[in-house]
Parts: sequence; C-alpha cells; structure tokens
Amino acid sequence: MHFSPLQLAVVLVIIILLFGTKKLRNMGGDLGEALKGFRRAVRESDDTETPALPDTKGNLGETRVTDPNTGKT
Repeated sequence: MHFSPLQLAVVLVIIILLFGTKKLRNMGGDLGEALKGFRRAVRESDDTETPALPDTKGNLGETRVTDPNTGKT
C-alpha cells in the first residue's frame, strides 16, 4: 500500500490537532529515552554473558534434550 505525500501530511495534521505539539514532543522524548535504555541493556548483557561450560564429555555448547516419554536423547 502506497501513501501519497498529501495523505501523509493530512494524517500528520490530524495527529498534531489531536495530541498537540507539547504532548508529541514529550512522547518522542520518552520513546528516545526508552530506546537508549534498551540499547544500554543489550550492550551490558553482551558484556556479561559467560561462555558455555563444557559438559561431562568436554563438549562446549551442546544441548541434549531427553524425550520424557522414552527417556532417550
């Protein structure tokens, strides 16, 4: 679906009339702060991740799933 510039302008004017410029500015600032916090949290979680621990056979990162019905891996 393609929107013409005129249609987008009309929608923008309606949004400004409904919410007002001050409310839109506050919402934009809140959204920006939320994105900054999210990026910071992602960056911190990447820094604090620990490498996979070896299992009893010395293999790194292998996950074995056991079927609860048969007990087989």
